[in-house]
Amino acid sequence: MTSTDTPEDALLRPTPFLSSVMQIEPQWIDYNGHLNMAYYNVMFDRAIDELWLKLGIGPAYMKGRHGSTFTAECHVRYLREIHLGDPVQVSILLVAADEKRLHTFEELRHATEGWLSATSENMTIHIDMSARKTAPFPADIRARIEAVASAHAAIPRPEGIGRKIAMPSK
Repeated sequence: MTSTDTPEDALLRPTPFLSSVMQIEPQWIDYNGHLNMAYYNVMFDRAIDELWLKLGIGPAYMKGRHGSTFTAECHVRYLREIHLGDPVQVSILLVAADEKRLHTFEELRHATEGWLSATSENMTIHIDMSARKTAPFPADIRARIEAVASAHAAIPRPEGIGRKIAMPSK
């Protein structure tokens, strides 16, 4: 971000959204001496909440407009151990979007060394919280999402998008 950029300008660049740098909490370390698998999801969720704020679909949206998002599907890959003291940062690519869904791909990296620890691919659905059913995003929110999706369409797709779980073929 340059000194003349607004936060919206940065969001519309053809680069993934970057979360704030996060620290591993001591209670998240399991008996194997590394980050327990559940807390990868906590960090991915915290990062996505930061992006949702930029898109206008955070807590104020829920309270004022009675809309929210739910995760419908998630696929996490654990690639390299994270340990206590490792600073981490999540990049988020908005792979695709339609009137009710957001397809994101997140990468959790060591914040100072840059190596990839885990990825999370998610399908998120928009919910009308009054009816607790899927519903289209409002037009203003949809326009903001489309602008980010368009900017992210110019980004090369990282390895791992669209993977499935299966035993190796013989």
